Amino acid sequence: MTPRSRKLRPKKHELTIQPNTPLLQTLSANHYHMPTPFQTPALPYAYEALEPFIDAETMHLHHDKHHVTYTTKLNAALEKFPEWFEKRVEDMLKNLDAVPESIRPAVRNHGGGHVNHALFWEIMGPNAGGKPTGDLLAAIEKDLDGWDAFVATFEEAATLQFGSGWAWLSVADGKLMVEKTANQDSPLSQGHTPILALDVWEHAYYLKYRNVRPDYIKAWWNVVNWTAVAEKFAAAK
Repeated sequence: MTPRSRKLRPKKHELTIQPNTPLLQTLSANHYHMPTPFQTPALPYAYEALEPFIDAETMHLHHDKHHVTYTTKLNAALEKFPEWFEKRVEDMLKNLDAVPESIRPAVRNHGGGHVNHALFWEIMGPNAGGKPTGDLLAAIEKDLDGWDAFVATFEEAATLQFGSGWAWLSVADGKLMVEKTANQDSPLSQGHTPILALDVWEHAYYLKYRNVRPDYIKAWWNVVNWTAVAEKFAAAK
């Protein structure tokens, strides 16, 4: 006599795959959680929008190659600790000591590159330049000895940054400050909130300005979106 067959029920959290059902559909039906990798944000304007100050070829190379590479390598590092995909990269940079030691350099370098570039694209735009107004200008006047002094200090920081790095206008303890960092280091790691960023890696300007970084710095003021910077300042205060 043949034993009576029993229909086995899947356990509560067991992944069940039905015959002839696409895998992705099955995963969705089972509420299977997969980490979501970080994405390189699209430019908020056309590649040629910042010409003649920053050329379209540089923007293609800078965004589509350099920024994408930072994002890709950040994701690759985090695959070892997928729970970290649930965190904001900014929060990782604010507390690098909490990041697993084996991926800490990658988060510092590639996470920094990802976040730094995202800010860089946001604070530029076409038909921009000039000077800020309102609370931001008042804070520059108060904290940085006036507009002309701020511009001179910022240009000096950007020019004298040895090798690759960034110049920043940041908020620290409620006040504005100018600072510079090497490589892809972020002011976030120092407890500061950056609201304006200038990339002085050679890939940001070499095609148009060659090795004359000061010319690039002076031209860059023409594409600063002070409305976006002011919004970041208001949020950081």
